[in-house]
Amino acid sequence: MKHQLVFHHPVPGTTRVKNGYALSWSGTHLMGILNVTPDSFSDGGQFTQVEQAIKQAYHLLENGAQVLDIGGESSRPGAEPVSARDELDRVLPVIRLLAESSHAVISIDTFKPEVAFEALKAGAHIVNDISGLRNPEMIDVCVKQGAPAIIMHMQGTPQTMQQLPTYTHVSAEVFTFLTQQAQTALNAGVPSVMLDPGFGFGKTLEHNLTLLRELPKLTQSGHPVLVGASRKRSIHEIANVPEAKNRDPGSVALHLYAAQQGAAMIRVHNVAAHQQALSVWDALHG
Repeated sequence: MKHQLVFHHPVPGTTRVKNGYALSWSGTHLMGILNVTPDSFSDGGQFTQVEQAIKQAYHLLENGAQVLDIGGESSRPGAEPVSARDELDRVLPVIRLLAESSHAVISIDTFKPEVAFEALKAGAHIVNDISGLRNPEMIDVCVKQGAPAIIMHMQGTPQTMQQLPTYTHVSAEVFTFLTQQAQTALNAGVPSVMLDPGFGFGKTLEHNLTLLRELPKLTQSGHPVLVGASRKRSIHEIANVPEAKNRDPGSVALHLYAAQQGAAMIRVHNVAAHQQALSVWDALHG
């Protein structure tokens, strides 16, 4: 299956199209997670120094990441919010250096319009918004900067989302929200969108599994779909793995299933393990 994101400015590997540039690919590609935060659930505190972050970025790229997703605020359940200034102080030096020294496609993981705007000016290419573009100002930023958006579904906020997630029909509610937000964004002038059902963001284990099993209903919407289940708590609930850093085998299993269901991109901590698994999976499927 062919997938595409359209930009208003050139990025590595793009081809010129009307009114912008297109990054196109087939199958499932990899987004590498780069958290420059002190408190993310898996890698918090490991890459808070710029040199550490740049080294990890190149490690992710060398192992097969097509996109780097850089975040300066933890969105784990119960995480404390940070100011836009603190978030910018964390992400901008890393984005600027990567934009100057590499050909990386960079995504800024934020729900704050002011952070997205400054990150795009510094060299980021994509906005990854866990709040699903609910803030009209974020749509305006993407339109004015010509940036594609990743629209994620979340019930509640990181502080409240896992307290009592409740749905009547989880896949219908999540997928309807995503497709409606996609249409709103495109009508406003956002060049293109990718949809993320928000695995673990205001969902129980059964909600997460239902969304994965019914993912083809979303992948057939005409928009590329992102799945991010890397090292999430659901893997512990299934396989009894308390330490997040030890959940890579379960992450690979969930993401290979997502690939089989048509996911265009998977967001992961361990890029090398997923690249190896996808290579073998692709060979087996011809």
